[in-house]
Amino acid sequence: MSLSVTVEDFDWLERYWQAHPAELVWEPLFLLPPWLSVWHRNFAANEKPSIVAVKRDGKIIGIAPLLIEGKTARIIGSPNVCDYEDFVIAAGEAELFSQGLLDYLKQTGITALDVGVVRPDSSIVSSLVPAARNAGATVSLASDEVTLEKDLPPAWEDYLQSLDAKQRHEVKRKLRRLEEAGTSGYRIVTTPADVPAFMDAFVRMFVESRTDKAAFLTEKMDAYFKDLARVMAQAGLFRGGALELDGHVVAAVMAFDYNGTVYLYNSGYAPDQSQLSVGILSKALLIKDSIERGRKRFDFLKGGERYKYHLGGREIQLQRCTIALPA
Repeated sequence: MSLSVTVEDFDWLERYWQAHPAELVWEPLFLLPPWLSVWHRNFAANEKPSIVAVKRDGKIIGIAPLLIEGKTARIIGSPNVCDYEDFVIAAGEAELFSQGLLDYLKQTGITALDVGVVRPDSSIVSSLVPAARNAGATVSLASDEVTLEKDLPPAWEDYLQSLDAKQRHEVKRKLRRLEEAGTSGYRIVTTPADVPAFMDAFVRMFVESRTDKAAFLTEKMDAYFKDLARVMAQAGLFRGGALELDGHVVAAVMAFDYNGTVYLYNSGYAPDQSQLSVGILSKALLIKDSIERGRKRFDFLKGGERYKYHLGGREIQLQRCTIALPA
């Protein structure tokens, strides 16, 4: 057995993903080539990506999408828009991949590896961290924010029954109040042609709904959101949800549908309709849509907002991971 490494670019990564979608585990969503390309174009266009492909006997067993500056390497992406990270690895090959990646970093003089925010069930925590420690590296794992997710049952009524009695009552009550307020509907947006108008409405309500969101949505972030929605729609992965009342959009969610999981990326609502709880209903109805289409998991993503718990989210503690490699 021999391990080897090649360093590739985004074009190669896109072609490999399209040609070999099942040979590696492309999880989480934030590792997909369309996502990586959009992030790089908007936030690090002047930095050359290093797509590190680790091979065993010439066959690719894993990929690390990195940016390298001096003696520091970091995963492509940033915690404020890429909720948690990992590497793309073939099933059962995480230990060998970690060995190959660490050997490559050592040979190229890298002394710091910043892998960002990770889940406890990531290959980084289970395989790279132990391998790095065995190689004499100093690993820092510090508690970060939490993420929440919900395993989805086969039917909406089963989901409602999985909530505690109070929250089940609240969801039903809110839906009744919305129906009584006028003609309501929930429209799903997936096609690239429909995305620009949806994103204009989404961004408007995103800014209006909370002051911290308004501060977050700089001109650069606005361009990133719209670019991301466009590219992910072209890849068949975008799912926007628009809650309408009497012909007007009163809440919108920006989500992604990938590999049996729906990722709730962000949301906004019209403040003048807040008395109808349109914000939380836009998420509940996206869960309903996900169940009806047979999805297995709903990922609320990072942040401990109360509505995620009310809608049945299970908390997972994320960690920030950095590795100081021996010189």
